[in-house]
Amino acid sequence: MAEFDFDLFTIGAGSGGVAASRRAASMGAKVAICEGSRVGGTCVIRGCVPKKLLVYAAQFRDAFEDSCAYGWSTTTPAFDWATLIGRKDAEIDRLNGIYIKMLENSGVTLHTGFGRLIDRHSVEVANQRYTAKNILVATGGWPALPKIPGIEHAVTSNEALQLGTLPHSVIILGGGYIAVEFAGIFRGLGAEVTIMIRGEELLNGFDDDIRVALAQEMRKRGITILTRTQPVKVEEGPGGFTVTDQLGREHSAGLVMAATGRRPNTRDLGLEAAGVALDDAGAIRVDEYSRTSVDNIFAVGDVTDRMALTPVAIAEGRAFVETLFNDNPTSISYANIPTAVFSIPPLGTVGLTEAEARAKFATVDIYKAGFRPMKHTMSGRDERVLMKLVVDGESQRVLGCHMMGMDAPEIVQGLGIALNCGATKKDFDRTIALHPSTAEEFVLMREKVS
Repeated sequence: MAEFDFDLFTIGAGSGGVAASRRAASMGAKVAICEGSRVGGTCVIRGCVPKKLLVYAAQFRDAFEDSCAYGWSTTTPAFDWATLIGRKDAEIDRLNGIYIKMLENSGVTLHTGFGRLIDRHSVEVANQRYTAKNILVATGGWPALPKIPGIEHAVTSNEALQLGTLPHSVIILGGGYIAVEFAGIFRGLGAEVTIMIRGEELLNGFDDDIRVALAQEMRKRGITILTRTQPVKVEEGPGGFTVTDQLGREHSAGLVMAATGRRPNTRDLGLEAAGVALDDAGAIRVDEYSRTSVDNIFAVGDVTDRMALTPVAIAEGRAFVETLFNDNPTSISYANIPTAVFSIPPLGTVGLTEAEARAKFATVDIYKAGFRPMKHTMSGRDERVLMKLVVDGESQRVLGCHMMGMDAPEIVQGLGIALNCGATKKDFDRTIALHPSTAEEFVLMREKVS
């Protein structure tokens, strides 16, 4: 008789948990997974995928307006929020079904319900207990709300994807990637948008030139950005909601959205009882092989707060399986991971920012190019592109590539390969440009910025 019910029990059926469970099962392990919400996790159900579908919807207004310059006789048609949300929901249902089918086809047993550790080898789901030789925690993250009176009146990104109607105006608290993405969505679909941030610029952690350039483009679109402004209270009124800031000023809108960060989803998991150590932010502490302080319990993805990106969670999950079930100790590198912000216009970035590079290298060379993209020379739209290379002044290795503008995420994915291959500025220079394209500017920048 087997000592345990399963070789691996995974808590959380998001991208990381599903990837790890399926791969472990393919190696002959007996695997179970539990999910208290919908299979697919944050990215598929309430994050990357539905959000980008809404970004696509918001971009059509520009396309309708710009088409007139290209000979199309048209006016901007009416927009229907309910149709968009209905179509989005149908696509999420389809993907949810695919994820469930993938688990079934892989031989992974799915248990519906929130999982909780009882001890280092036991998990409880819906009042049923299961034992496992190894346990993987992949419960992701959850929106964090500021602790101010009335914050219960604010929605988060979770609820913003399910609104019954499109608000006429929105105040967004926070200036991170979720905030700027939803600002673009709501503004593109016709709402008045105000962003309220504590600091001077949006997107902490991104390259400063890109941060400034995006704020300029967002303001051109009519988005108000209130800097050095801290909300202290949210109140509901006859026409919507009012946010009071630290100076006593009142700001009113039909909807208040809190986009003030995310926290690891570790509450009520029984981690402390099982002896799993957490850091000060509530994230699970892990080593390079995703092992926690308990040697048979592992964790991957946003719950570890290493790098909160879906492809990273998948890579961590696969590396964990190689280590545990294939006798092949595998870790992943967090250097030169491409990231994107699906703002309007979007951002793409890989490698070090200028500030990070200057802190690590004796000399740094900077190359920048800013211009109106070819598409807008006829449409007349006042939207610009910014491209930037950060280069080690001694070895001439390219340390970072940053871009704001149409197709930035698609372009930067390829540049991520170049950086991981150790490309130098000379390698960029000797690459023939693909003309006419925006991407060609990355191999045409020759003059250093002083």
